[in-house]
Amino acid sequence: MPDISFITPAGDVVGFEAPEGVSLMRAATGFGIDGIIAECGGQARCATCHVIVDEAWVDRLAPPSDEENEMLEFTAVPRQPCSRLSCQIRLTAELQGLVVQLPELQ
Repeated sequence: MPDISFITPAGDVVGFEAPEGVSLMRAATGFGIDGIIAECGGQARCATCHVIVDEAWVDRLAPPSDEENEMLEFTAVPRQPCSRLSCQIRLTAELQGLVVQLPELQ
């Protein structure tokens, strides 16, 4: 199972294991990560599951779809080069150790 680390806006690291095949958003909400609101339930329609992927991990992810890119323009904090919607990241064995940062607002 992939180990996931979320870095909070305060700089704290919250880590946990999650099953393969689920979205990063589902894993985060299931674990109770504060800062992932996920209003649309994973439909890529609200941008309230915005995360900033650590640069070391960006190339290991599938590129964002046009729909995801469009929604990233509506995040509560400005989009960054490594911004993604966590609902669009499927956890795999290759993502063991994934590190993402939570924005200050969703």
